[in-house]
Amino acid sequence: MKNLFVYGTLRHVPLLEIVLGRPAAEIRYDNAILPDHSVFNAQEGAFPLIKSAPGGDARGLLLINLSDDDVARLDFYEGGYGYALRTKWLRDGRTAEIYFPPEEGVTAGAPWVLGRWADHWAELTCIAAKEVMSYFGTRTPETIVQMYPMIRARAASQIAARDVRHGGGTLNGVVDVMERTRIYSDFFALDALTLSHEKFRGGMSDTLKRAVFIGADAAIVLPYDPIRDCVLLVEQLRVGPIGRGDAVAWQYEPIAGRVDAGEQPMDCARREAQEEAGLVLDVLEPIAEGYPSPGTSSEFYYVYVGVTDLPEYMTGVSGLDTENEDIRTHILTFDALMTLVQDQAAANIPLSLCAYWLAHNRDRLRANL
Repeated sequence: MKNLFVYGTLRHVPLLEIVLGRPAAEIRYDNAILPDHSVFNAQEGAFPLIKSAPGGDARGLLLINLSDDDVARLDFYEGGYGYALRTKWLRDGRTAEIYFPPEEGVTAGAPWVLGRWADHWAELTCIAAKEVMSYFGTRTPETIVQMYPMIRARAASQIAARDVRHGGGTLNGVVDVMERTRIYSDFFALDALTLSHEKFRGGMSDTLKRAVFIGADAAIVLPYDPIRDCVLLVEQLRVGPIGRGDAVAWQYEPIAGRVDAGEQPMDCARREAQEEAGLVLDVLEPIAEGYPSPGTSSEFYYVYVGVTDLPEYMTGVSGLDTENEDIRTHILTFDALMTLVQDQAAANIPLSLCAYWLAHNRDRLRANL
C-alpha cells in the first residue's frame, strides 16, 4: 500500500474517480500540504507543474493506502509525460510519493489555481480521461501521449455538440444505445453501435447494428480577395481518394483544419489560414455548419469565406513540418473558380459550397470597393 500526494488536476475529485476507476466514497484521501514547494501553470499547455519554492505551500490531496492497481492506473495516466515519483515529507509529518515533472522541457508560468482550471478545462479533461483510461492495459502511456491531442479534440467535439442551432422541426425521439464498442482508435476512431430508435409511426425499431467514424470538429475557409476578385485554393495529398481507388490523390480544397480543444472554430480558421498559406484574414463570413456525412461520421464542419488581401501570384509550397503537411497554394480568379466547380473538376464538396455561396454574395462583398 502506498500514500501518494497529488497537487494538480487530480485534486478534481471527478477526474480522480475516473483515473482510479471507482467512486470517491471508496477512495481514502485527506487535504494536505507539501511545504517549500509551489504549483504553477506550465507555459507549454493547460496543465500544472510543481517546483521547489522555499516558503511556498503546495496544496493537494493525500491519497491513502493505494493498491498496486491504483498506482498502476495513476502511472498509466501520468507516465507518458516523463513524471518521476519522489518521496517527500508533508507538513503534517506523513510521507508520500509525488509525481515530479522532468527538469527540462516544461516552464513555470503563473501560479496554478484549481478553480480557474476547473472552470475552463475540467469537463473536457474528464471526458478525455474516460477515453484514456479505456486503454489501460492495452496501450502504453507513450502511445497515449501521441493520441492525446485527438482524444482531447474528440472530447471538445462532444461538448460542442450540446450547443447547436439545427434540429428545429425534426423528431426529438428516443434513441436506445444498448452497446457501444470502440473497435479502432488512433488518430481517428471507429465505434460499433447496437441501438434501436423511435419510429415516425410510433413504437421502436428493431435492434440495429451500426458503425460510426469518430472524428473531430473542423473549420474550413475559402480566402477571397474582393478587390482582385480571386480566391486561394490549397492542393495536397488526400487519403480519401486513395482509399476509394481514385487515381487523383492530390485534391483542390479550401483551407481546413481540426478545431483544437479549447479553440473556437473562427479562431481555428484564422490559425489554419496563417499556417497553410501565411494569410491574415480580415473578416470571416459564416456559410454553414454541419455534418458532411451524418450517416457514417461524427465529423462536424464550420465553413467560412475569409475576406483578405491576396497577392497577384502565390503558387508555392507551405504547411507545418510538425504535422507532415506538404501543401501547394493556388490563386484563381472568381470566374476560374466557378468554371472549376461547374465543370466538376474539383471533387471537394465544401469547396463547391463555398463557391456557390460566393457567387450569391460576391456583389455584396465588393459593393464598397
